[in-house]
Amino acid sequence: MKPEDLERLLTLEMPFGKHKGVVIADLPGSYLTWFAREGFPAGELGRLLALMHEIDHNGLSELLAPLRAAARARR
Repeated sequence: MKPEDLERLLTLEMPFGKHKGVVIADLPGSYLTWFAREGFPAGELGRLLALMHEIDHNGLSELLAPLRAAARARR
């Protein structure tokens, strides 16, 4: 994981499927678990989905709170 990956979770939107347009960090845990079971897509998207799954599965979503606050302040 690179530090900028955490920021990318808050900016990259899901490009397809049921949750198209939803920022990766806001995807439901059940959707992330489905990917973990069925297989993550290749490339950056899959890597970030896997990272978000680990964060969500281990109850670490609060790690993103300061980044969310900073992103809101920039808007």
